[in-house]
Amino acid sequence: MRTTFLFLAYLFSVLSVVFSVLPLDTLAFVVLIPALVFIVLAFLKSAPDQRKWPKRLFIVVYVCILGVLGKTFLVEDEVATDQAFEQQKVEAKQEAKQELEQLENDLE
Repeated sequence: MRTTFLFLAYLFSVLSVVFSVLPLDTLAFVVLIPALVFIVLAFLKSAPDQRKWPKRLFIVVYVCILGVLGKTFLVEDEVATDQAFEQQKVEAKQEAKQELEQLENDLE
C-alpha cells in the first residue's frame, strides 16, 4: 500500500510542478490537492526510517502551492490596447466608406 501511495504521490507531484509553471491560475490546485493527500498517506504508511521521500515530495508540492498562490495574488493581468491596431481599424472603416461612396456614385 505504501508503494502505491508513494507512486501516486510522485505522479501528482510531477504533474503539480508542470501545472504550477503553466499559466493556468488556480487550476493547478486540481493536481496539488491530490498530491498532498497521497504524500500524507505515504508518510503515514511509511516506517520512520522510510519517510525521506514523502518529506521531499511535500517540500516540492509546498513550493508549488506557494508559487501558484503568488502568481494568483501578486501578478496582475493587464489588457493593453494596441494603438496601431485601433488606428488600422479606423482607417479600414474609412476606406470602406469611401469605396461604398464610389460605388454609389458609379451607379448614379
